[in-house]
Amino acid sequence: MSKLEALTSAQAEVVRQMTVCNACRYCEGLCAVFPAMELRRAFDGGDADYLANLCHNCGACYYDCQYAPPHEFAINVPVAMAALRDETYARNVWPAAFAGAFARHGLWVTFAAALSVAVFVAGFVAANDPGALFAPVGGEGGFYRMMPHWAMAGLFGAAFVYAIAAIGIGVRRFWRGTDAQAVGWAEIWQACRDAASLKYLDGGGMGCMNAGERPETDRRRLFHHATFYGFALCFAATGLATVFHEFGAQAPYPLWHPVVVLGALGGVGLVVGPLGLLAERAKRDAAIATHTGMGAAFLWMLCLSGLSGMLLLALRDTAAMGLLLALHLGLVFALFLSFPYGKFVHGFYRFAALARYAHERRTRKVEAVD
Repeated sequence: MSKLEALTSAQAEVVRQMTVCNACRYCEGLCAVFPAMELRRAFDGGDADYLANLCHNCGACYYDCQYAPPHEFAINVPVAMAALRDETYARNVWPAAFAGAFARHGLWVTFAAALSVAVFVAGFVAANDPGALFAPVGGEGGFYRMMPHWAMAGLFGAAFVYAIAAIGIGVRRFWRGTDAQAVGWAEIWQACRDAASLKYLDGGGMGCMNAGERPETDRRRLFHHATFYGFALCFAATGLATVFHEFGAQAPYPLWHPVVVLGALGGVGLVVGPLGLLAERAKRDAAIATHTGMGAAFLWMLCLSGLSGMLLLALRDTAAMGLLLALHLGLVFALFLSFPYGKFVHGFYRFAALARYAHERRTRKVEAVD
């Protein structure tokens, strides 16, 4: 069986559209996809997977394309790339039995969140006097009167390690499936810069196309930044809290404490960013809309995790602290469990694609000099 015969329907559609685009090349200045496309005379499934994950879904190429619908070629790169991206996540997932979770991600996340919250509430009740859930237990070490630190750290540490391992295996399968070569530290650093700045979410400098053919402001990029850096700040706050705990300082900490400051800023980002992205999704032009339950569920889980954390901070010295802590931990635990089987993985796949693109650009420059 030839490589073309082995293509999935999503890969075949991307190959078809990239073949037309490679003959036209009108959009070569819009993003990284088209320069990467031009390095190839023909495309196989691995090329299609790579280009799909290099696409940032800015939408600019659809409006610039003279072959977009209703033309008979029906070129719609944003939609074709989005469909293939979702397929690559499911095709490379580990364990493979969970591939269906991507298609039913909204239901899966809802179930995981409800079950996690129920388990944490039941655990608190079983470990303590049920009345402790409704009594103020603030002050240093108050959180750990509800659940011991060793139990909290062990449970969440195991869930996080599992999530990262599962994502790592999936990305490794993706990398091998695209026949990518090893990259160096220079390429990894360039990919870090491109990912951190969302360099290719600007339609080649014009701005992201969202509600129509007119370029917009950087709202989508700003909301993406708020979401990403909000998560990063919350993660940093958790890590710093672990360090302080090892030196004898127990949560909850005073409002001026760096752990609280980092967590509060991160919580704001996790509320503002996802809500902004959900609002932008609602306004997206139907011609390039690629809405899936996977994306919406992930954004809502991030938002609810951030919001519950902010409420816990505001009401930690009240009788509501116990239930809010159970709710917050349940939501965060469900978020960790969903990481390998939802939209969270797109950042890792896109980073791998950006690293490969940086490698191809460097290799091309060396060949040109030689």
